[in-house]
Amino acid sequence: MTDGFGMHMGNLSRLSKAQTRSICAENPTGEKGGGARAEPGADSAAHDLGRGWKARPCITIAGGVTETIAEIEGPGAIQHIWITVDPRRWRSLILRVYWDDEETPSIETPLGDFFCMGWCERANVSSLAVCVNPAGAFNCYWEMPFRKSARITVENLSSDDVRGFFYQITYCLGKVGEDAAYLHAQWRRSNPLAYKETHTILDGVAGWGHYVGTYMAWGVNNCGWWGEGEIKFFMDGDGEFPTICGTGTEDYFCGSWNFEHPPGEYGIFSTPYAGLPQVIKPDGLYRSQQRFGMYRWHIVDPIRFVKELKVTIQALGWRNVEDGRRRFLPLQDDIASVAWWYQAEPHADFPKLPGSDYLEVV
Repeated sequence: MTDGFGMHMGNLSRLSKAQTRSICAENPTGEKGGGARAEPGADSAAHDLGRGWKARPCITIAGGVTETIAEIEGPGAIQHIWITVDPRRWRSLILRVYWDDEETPSIETPLGDFFCMGWCERANVSSLAVCVNPAGAFNCYWEMPFRKSARITVENLSSDDVRGFFYQITYCLGKVGEDAAYLHAQWRRSNPLAYKETHTILDGVAGWGHYVGTYMAWGVNNCGWWGEGEIKFFMDGDGEFPTICGTGTEDYFCGSWNFEHPPGEYGIFSTPYAGLPQVIKPDGLYRSQQRFGMYRWHIVDPIRFVKELKVTIQALGWRNVEDGRRRFLPLQDDIASVAWWYQAEPHADFPKLPGSDYLEVV
C-alpha cells in the first residue's frame, strides 16, 4: 500500500487509503459530494436543464481583485492543476500559493510564466512537469505536498474584469512523509538587462532543498545569435566562483549549436525534460524583436543545496573586431524567468513583485 503520492507507472497498481478531491468552479470547496450544486441563472446556457447541468463552469475575476480559488486542509498533496483563460491575461494574472498558513507565498509568478507561456501567445508544451495543450490549456504536474493547509490565489492586476477563468485543482489527502519538502517558484525580470550584468534567476534562498526547474522568456534586442551566456549555480558558501557552471544558454536547455535546425532556422522542440516551444519572429508591426520561450526540468538531476542557493545567467552575443576575430558581445535583452525548487520551510521572503507596467509584454 502506498500513501497515494509519488505516483508513476511502476506503482500505479498499488492500493492506497488516500482520498482524492478536486476543486473547480462547480465544486469550489472540493468537499465530498459537493460538485454540480449551483443553480443555473436566467442567462445560463443550462437554464432549461436545471441544477447539475454545467451551471457554473468558470468564474469572473474582477479588476484589481485577488480571488482565492482553493483552500485545502491537510495533510495532503496537490497533484494536478488545470487552468485556461484568455491569453491576453497571462501576464496580468498573478498566481500565488501559500503552504501551512504561511503569511508570504511560496509560489508567486505571472500565470503564463508558471506554465511556460511568458509571451501571452499560445504554443504547445509536452513535458513531464508542465503541459500546454490546444488551445492554451495549462496543466501542471509538479507534486505539491503540504502538512496543514494549502491556499491558492489569483490576483487580477488589470482594471478590467477577467471573464471565463476555468480551473480544476486535483489533490489527495493522506499522510505526508517527514522528508517531503515544499514546492517554491519565483519570477524575476531584467528589462533591459544592464550592460555587462547577469540576469538573476534566483537569489536569497536560505535552507535545505533542491532546485528542479527553469523557464525563461527571452526577448532579443540585438541582431544575431544571443545565447552564448553561461548559467551558474552558487551554493552553500560559494563566493566569486560557482560550483556548477554551464557552457552556453542552448546547452543548459539541452540543445546545441544555436538550436539551429534546419540551417538558418530555430528548431522548435518540446521533450519531457527540456524544450524550446516558442520562437516568435518579428513581423514589423506587433513584434519588434525575436522572442523565445525555453524550459529545463531537473527532475532526474535535481541540484541539491544545504544552506543557500543563487542562480544567474549571462546574456552574450557576438561582435567582430578589427583583426577579423570574434569577441563576445554583452547583451541588454529583455529576460524573464521562473525558478522552481523544493525546500524545507520556512523560506526567505521573495523580492517584491514589480507593478503591472513592468510585467507587461510589449
